[in-house]
Amino acid sequence: MLIKRGAVLVLSGPSGAGKSSLISKIIDDIGDCYFSISTTTRPMRAGEKDGVDYHFVDEEEFKAGIERDEFLEYAVVHGNYYGTSLGPVKEALAGGKLVIFDIDVQGNVSVNSRLGDITTSVFITPPSLSELRRRLEARGTDSCEIIEKRIENAKREIQRVSEYDYLLVNDDLDHAAEQLKLIAKVARMKLPTEEINEFVNKWENI
Repeated sequence: MLIKRGAVLVLSGPSGAGKSSLISKIIDDIGDCYFSISTTTRPMRAGEKDGVDYHFVDEEEFKAGIERDEFLEYAVVHGNYYGTSLGPVKEALAGGKLVIFDIDVQGNVSVNSRLGDITTSVFITPPSLSELRRRLEARGTDSCEIIEKRIENAKREIQRVSEYDYLLVNDDLDHAAEQLKLIAKVARMKLPTEEINEFVNKWENI
């Protein structure tokens, strides 16, 4: 019998790895899903929309949310707070959706600590550090200082790839998208521990 269940797909990787482009390419082909929109205290960039790209709040409001335990995970990155609101995630999982997170390595640890038995994680990266720098500079949205911070952060994050289920090198966007699509489909098949234990108990008693 096919049971409709929720699952989690965590995507991490340095800014400039192409995570947003990959999500856009596969989102219509992976079934019913919910893309978790992070809450952040960083300033809104040109072209971004509140409630679409991020939920933009000030630091006081974010800290109040922490006190109320409203975040599944949160972290401080480049001096700004980023977090994932817990309510919409619970609702999406209850509806059997694949919940997709675009979060950093700290966030991956937090999500796995709460939802590890239904979570599949992917670290996405360009083929090299020099290619990452080229992409960040070509994007033209960050100052030289911010780019250097992103480069240093990427050097730290790449050391934690072993914490992920999959490493996806985004060298060719179309090929990487096909690989990510397969991973997303497999993620839906991951069974929670409770369900596995129930199956084993029934199997032994039939």
